[in-house]
Amino acid sequence: MSANDVELLDTLRKIADAANTAINGNNDGSEHEHGHSSASQYESQDNCGCTLKSLPQRLLVEAARTARTVNPVNAPAYLPLAFLPANAPLKPLAIAVMTSKYWGPSPRRLTVSFMETTPADLRTRILSHMNAWATRTSISFVQTSGVGDVRISRGQGGYWSYLGTDILHIPKNRPTMNLQDFSMNTPQGEYLRVVRHETGHTLGFPHEHMRKALVEHIDPQKAYDYFWNTYRWDKTTVDQQVLTSLDERTLMGTAPDQTSIMCYQLPGTITRDGKPILGGIDINQTDYGFAARIYPKTAADTELGVRDTPHAATELDEWDASEDVEVSL
Repeated sequence: MSANDVELLDTLRKIADAANTAINGNNDGSEHEHGHSSASQYESQDNCGCTLKSLPQRLLVEAARTARTVNPVNAPAYLPLAFLPANAPLKPLAIAVMTSKYWGPSPRRLTVSFMETTPADLRTRILSHMNAWATRTSISFVQTSGVGDVRISRGQGGYWSYLGTDILHIPKNRPTMNLQDFSMNTPQGEYLRVVRHETGHTLGFPHEHMRKALVEHIDPQKAYDYFWNTYRWDKTTVDQQVLTSLDERTLMGTAPDQTSIMCYQLPGTITRDGKPILGGIDINQTDYGFAARIYPKTAADTELGVRDTPHAATELDEWDASEDVEVSL
């Protein structure tokens, strides 16, 4: 590892420590948007699980390079030097796994298009919920009549999104986010819970329920049974989407927060103590606080204001290497 690499890692560690101190010192995650707090309210939600998509393995290293080009602070993702063996080489794939996918602190407008013919009022409604994040961050979403950075399908396949800068590697004829069957008749609560959650993934935020402290609450066999009976998820999918905890060393974030919009609502029937993992039903104050630090608004943003207007790749997710997107930044 070169002296420059060591210096970069040290700088990243200091940035992470400062951000964590600021975030954890200001908010304990106990606040709830709109006053929702009872377990029964959370458990009554008809929660359709979100699947966080990952790129084909052949693209992981290239996608990590893209993430670091877009935002140099992305990788290695806040890995403290103390965890690195002396003089241990970091293999490209290992670096790719550690790389976060945030867009960087500079203001950015991500264009959005729809894969199917979508009524104007529905497009506007979906965009307004995506831009709920923009009320506190420098990242906003704007419709385009062309091919968007974010491409939304309402087809079959449930709810899912690719993570942050990974969307740059998705072929232009494929969606980067799926909102199955969303329409103007979809309840408002689902727009709050699902659209804002999937947009969080597009901003680079992983699943909160995969934090180690929350995964430890889950009984694996009960989880396998529940997700198979409810969503027909096989054991591998449950392992990847629910039971594999994130490496805390690679995270810059808040303390684990059950009410984060990025957290699944999981029933007490699959936990060891019978208590549910509450899950987020809207962006909470901790989410907003962390997002605002990752994507700080500029003075101009504040003045103008913003109107509130990895499972493994499956055969369906795969595409031929000839379709791979060449990202030039």
